[in-house]
Amino acid sequence: MDSKDEKTRIEAFGSQGCGKMPHATKRHRKNRGVPPPAAFDIDTLPGSSNLTALEAAAVIRRTPGALEQWRRDSSHPLKWRYVDGRPLYRVDAVRDYLAKCDKTTKIPQPHNDHGDGRGVRP
Repeated sequence: MDSKDEKTRIEAFGSQGCGKMPHATKRHRKNRGVPPPAAFDIDTLPGSSNLTALEAAAVIRRTPGALEQWRRDSSHPLKWRYVDGRPLYRVDAVRDYLAKCDKTTKIPQPHNDHGDGRGVRP
């Protein structure tokens, strides 16, 4: 094949350029990472205020997907309610959850194989 036939074939498949897909064919994907830190101070908000799932995730420093998983477990300590089909978190509930997490956080222990404070053998 000569280069003219090859060029025509490439143009026919629309692959000329640097391989970019047209904007309309790209699939929109959610940002699944941890949101940036909250732009507000949770301690200054009234306790009866409501936070969206994204705002609560920013305060707790977890992903919105983690909060979604927690909502599937009715016994999870972070409480929420649905308003117009959307989950809302009361500021009091978020504060209580954070306080409870602070109390249950274990102090990291040095790692060893024995578990009784003896050092690891080389």
